[in-house]
Amino acid sequence: MNIGFIGLGAMGLPMAVNLVKTGHTVTAFDVNREALNAFAGDGGQVADSAADAARAAEFFVLMVVNGDQADDVLFGSGKAAEALPPGACVIASCTQPPAQAKALGEKLAQHQLTLVDAPVSGGVAGAQTGTLTIMASCPAHVFETARPLLDGVGRNIFHVGEEHGAGSTAKLINQLLCGVHIAAAAEALQLAEAAGVSPKSVFDIVSVSAASSWMLNDRGPRMLEDDPEVRSAVDIFVKDLGIVLDHGRAARHGLPLSAAAHQMFLAASGGGLGRADDSQVIEAYRSLNKRSAEKG
Repeated sequence: MNIGFIGLGAMGLPMAVNLVKTGHTVTAFDVNREALNAFAGDGGQVADSAADAARAAEFFVLMVVNGDQADDVLFGSGKAAEALPPGACVIASCTQPPAQAKALGEKLAQHQLTLVDAPVSGGVAGAQTGTLTIMASCPAHVFETARPLLDGVGRNIFHVGEEHGAGSTAKLINQLLCGVHIAAAAEALQLAEAAGVSPKSVFDIVSVSAASSWMLNDRGPRMLEDDPEVRSAVDIFVKDLGIVLDHGRAARHGLPLSAAAHQMFLAASGGGLGRADDSQVIEAYRSLNKRSAEKG
């Protein structure tokens, strides 16, 4: 396959490299020159623009931040939709509102292009190992043509439905749970701190008890570090939980736990931690309770 790839960030770069390793010809573009150089060092081809990456692509992967960026790459400053060959398939792996994904599919159809609404989950680790979960929605025949590419980056691949937006709905629900779980873990570990009990001991206990969760086990240790590596930023959950709440508002659907978690990520971002690892939402609890952390 000839694949165009946009977005060589913390997840996009290993995804693109895995596609090269599985035998595909991948031409990528990113505004970060260092990321392009790294990709070239791993055997990938680099383009000077999004349109250049699109010109010979059978599939065009968008691993960008949100639907607005995807739209800009395709129809705005990137002009990729004009450059893509008729019949090419766009794989949108960004997190976006379901209605935006549906609208994107309609716009692409006007250019004789197809869409796989295919957000992913699994973080940097999943991107590196090629074990991402992929939530794809599109007509069945489009899904089958895209399946070899999806197999190159994911392990758990689901065809959620034939209507664009279904994949983004599944991702929305996934992000709801992720955000609430992270916020709940932060609340629990900060309570241990405030009570004078070693949060490390509490984490060790809870992580092997009934209250354990994947997010607790992944984020908990980083909550106890002074300056953890950034694997997913606080502002990602400001954005994603915002999408969840916008969807709930439009549907007149109450989402009180999502709203509470969103407030804590907002508070952390407002405190200057927007680009910090999302585990640092714990600082919002420390600030709320006027406690200095005594980690142990």
